[in-house]
Amino acid sequence: MKLTFVNVGYGEAILMECPVGGARPYVILIDGGSAESAEYASAESGRIRLTEYLRKNGPDHIDLLVSTHTHEDHVCAALQAAQLLPPREIWQSLPTTFYRETRPLDASCAETASQSKFLRALNDYGALCRLAESSGSSIRQMCAGMEVTPCAGLRIQVLAPSREREQQLEDMMRNLYSQKQDTLLKAVSHLDGQMNNFSLMLLLDWQGTRVLLPGDTNRLGYGDIAPEMLAAHIFKVGHHGQIDGADQALLDAVHPRAVVCCASSDRRYNSAHSTLLNKIRDSGAELYFSDAPDVPGMTVPPHQALTFVLGADGAFTAAYH
Repeated sequence: MKLTFVNVGYGEAILMECPVGGARPYVILIDGGSAESAEYASAESGRIRLTEYLRKNGPDHIDLLVSTHTHEDHVCAALQAAQLLPPREIWQSLPTTFYRETRPLDASCAETASQSKFLRALNDYGALCRLAESSGSSIRQMCAGMEVTPCAGLRIQVLAPSREREQQLEDMMRNLYSQKQDTLLKAVSHLDGQMNNFSLMLLLDWQGTRVLLPGDTNRLGYGDIAPEMLAAHIFKVGHHGQIDGADQALLDAVHPRAVVCCASSDRRYNSAHSTLLNKIRDSGAELYFSDAPDVPGMTVPPHQALTFVLGADGAFTAAYH
């Protein structure tokens, strides 16, 4: 199975291509990166919009789109990808018809860049769901404890959020959309600050090779998960490798052989934080990056994507291209 981290700068776009015995693999897209033009203004590190990557390299269809959470650097370009290649199914952590309770929000009223990004993310989340409805795609609410086998050899376990956490997210979203204009921004900032730890967290098992993909979950978001559930050969560290992305206890529980950090080449917002990277190195794991940050002691070549080819029972290879 191919697992590809597209270089979308500060954001995440993860493609999985699962062989199903023919020329047409089963394709899963997890998030899509940012839709902001400024994110792709420089291509020195190899950054590329997800839609451009798909046009150049494929795949030519999406069977399943997973929207881990509603932040601009995850959902906005996922909408663009869905407009290009409408998925057959969408996974999210909100009720399947919740988007019908949403309304377009005016991002121009934002007082900060973070508020503007989050307002655009909320609008694009609604647009993604409406696109799914109009194109005949199904929307499915996923939560901890669910297990799916979308194609032969691949098992996906949902580790988070719990039903209780999903209800909390739904309540906070409903509260936000009930606000008048003069109180909206306070609710926007509050939910924006909480959203990372509402991420869908997935554990993939491809014929015994395990991959942990926690969205933007930081170290405080694993409290409901038994440590023995977290063991994985490949770990995409949460929150772009900021210092709160993982701690020693989490790294000990996952005990990965490879860690992928989706930090931008400029290490914006203190992503790819040196303290965390040192802990990962000390754990014995090999470090990889979706973009090409300047990391002391490492040379990360410019690239458009990082691809793992997964074999059975913990076997994998990795290459930048």
